[in-house]
Amino acid sequence: MILIGRTHSGKTTLIQVLNKSLMKYKKTQTIEYHNNILDTPGEYIENRRFYNALIISSFDCDVIGLVQDCTDCSCIFPPNFVSMFNKEVIGIITKIDCKEGNIKYAEKCLHSAGVSKVFKISSIKGYGIENIKKYLYRE
Repeated sequence: MILIGRTHSGKTTLIQVLNKSLMKYKKTQTIEYHNNILDTPGEYIENRRFYNALIISSFDCDVIGLVQDCTDCSCIFPPNFVSMFNKEVIGIITKIDCKEGNIKYAEKCLHSAGVSKVFKISSIKGYGIENIKKYLYRE
């Protein structure tokens, strides 16, 4: 799987939780590989000139994960963004435990980008993590 989302959307934290790693914040500077999951820098979706890097990096991935922070009041993903990948794309709404979050807006954003399946998670509180694990690892 490759995770794509804005800076601070929770991609690295989600990977740490899925891999049962020590949770610590670090800014992802380049594409990193962690136990079958690619972590991308937020700048790769924030700057269109890096879209090619996302496409090329996703080539060997079975699943593309678009990550939308529900506390983010803007949508970084263009309409029908998933069409450039020609493979399975899921949406992941992060930080659902935050009071200022707008889960409905995040879901609308991901559906507009073209995802059909959306997972709602909190990496900190563990909400929804088992659902995404079951889906990814087909347990």
